[in-house]
Amino acid sequence: SSSSAESLDRLYPAVGSSKPPRKRTTSQCKSEPPLLRTSKRTIYTAGRPPWYNEHGTQSKEAFVIGLGGGSASGKTTVATMIIEALDVPWVVLLSMDSFYKVLTKQQQEQAASNDFNFDHPDAFDFDLIIATLKKLKQGKSVKIPIYDFTTHSRKKEWKTLYGANVIIFEGIMAFTDKELLKLLDLKIFVDTDSDIRLVRRLRRDISERGRDIEGVIKQYNKFVKPAFDQHIQPTMRLADIVVPRGSGNTVAIDLIVQHVHSQLEEPRDVLTVCLVFRAALASAHQCHPLPQTLSVLKSTPQVRGMHTIIRNRETSRDEFIFYSKRLMRLLIEHALSLLPFQSCTVQTPQGQDYEGKTYSGKQITGVSILRAGETMEPALRAVCKDVRIGTILIQTNCNTGEPELHYLRLPKDISEDHVILMDCTVSTGAAAMMAVRVLLDHDVPEDKIFLLSLLMAEMGVHSVAYAFPRVKIITTAVDKEVNNLFRIIPGIGNFGDRYFGTDAPPDWSDDEDALST
Repeated sequence: SSSSAESLDRLYPAVGSSKPPRKRTTSQCKSEPPLLRTSKRTIYTAGRPPWYNEHGTQSKEAFVIGLGGGSASGKTTVATMIIEALDVPWVVLLSMDSFYKVLTKQQQEQAASNDFNFDHPDAFDFDLIIATLKKLKQGKSVKIPIYDFTTHSRKKEWKTLYGANVIIFEGIMAFTDKELLKLLDLKIFVDTDSDIRLVRRLRRDISERGRDIEGVIKQYNKFVKPAFDQHIQPTMRLADIVVPRGSGNTVAIDLIVQHVHSQLEEPRDVLTVCLVFRAALASAHQCHPLPQTLSVLKSTPQVRGMHTIIRNRETSRDEFIFYSKRLMRLLIEHALSLLPFQSCTVQTPQGQDYEGKTYSGKQITGVSILRAGETMEPALRAVCKDVRIGTILIQTNCNTGEPELHYLRLPKDISEDHVILMDCTVSTGAAAMMAVRVLLDHDVPEDKIFLLSLLMAEMGVHSVAYAFPRVKIITTAVDKEVNNLFRIIPGIGNFGDRYFGTDAPPDWSDDEDALST
């Protein structure tokens, strides 16, 4: 959104700015608003710690809670109460109401006169529900349809959700499909008195969905109540836990939370999982030869000279920016030469054939890892006409020192593109691995990802190459060491702070220049 872009823009001074260095700030932009606000706290969908291990594979599938029960039984309220009490860092709430089937013209007319049965299993797209839940369990992104209850149709835009530590799926028919039941780790039935459900449905459908009282009562008697008796109430026996009185039963909700905590691996200390992640990267795959997927720009006297300038601590900011941009341009040109090309024949103005080459892919998309990665975008735009650009914001949790995914904006249909993933420095590879994992979860083929960095440590090269052996790694130089603060040695300093003129914190790491302090 424009507001998100503006909040990011405020982080960066103009290149020619003469303002004194300022303290680094943390961007507050989010790809979506908070999932849940309560009187006690706010649970964000941003700030996700690594959901994979040093091998690049998923650490553990998400825990899926299914919430069933009659219409207006309080399923969503119970879900939000469970989310608040669970206190896990990443939660997704998925409603079955999003998955009503697209209606035919005749069904639309029936719905307009309250004669279409929305409370029957056939009204739901179970194939899409199952496919969506499977992807979410694997940590992948999904597109969720947005259903308009006023017009009884799906909107053109779809909502993007990401996999999570815990997924709560709620709906009246949550337990009616055998394949769907297999995906649910815990099944909860919310049992609320029918009179209370009717009053709630009247209030909701009239105030929120634009219905009249006669139509709501007609639909309730004709479809809702028979559907509950025939399809919903019988599924109560499939539930692991039944919650009488819905959200009013706080004792039952507390017991549910205790049970979920007991099922989650290290449920109350997610930070412990994070703390070992970077350590695992640091100790894995060292003393091995550099991988064949690595391509280093030839160290000509010119390239060596530019490195001398930008590595020099005495270099002014203007000089640092100028020679960094030159290196970025060379790096981008080198990376583009590694893209697939095919032979083609064109005619010259003299009417002669010329046997040439043309890019054989569909499209090239650049994705920058904010903050420092964004500095490489102008070089990419300068040589790739009409290139699409996406951004990923990865920040470090100050308590764990681990990368967290905070913001994501990717172009549509990115899965068909060659993706140039840009970050200026890579030490352990933690941020780069998270960014690659995000792209893979958006169905970008691994062999179509090109990771570009001005400077990398051998540790980061090994970590990325081992976890993602088909990702092409391209840089202008590789330094051998990383110290105990994860800084590249001899290194280049904190690239983002030197480029943007901000003050580096004492505990900065080379791995992510967008880190919060």
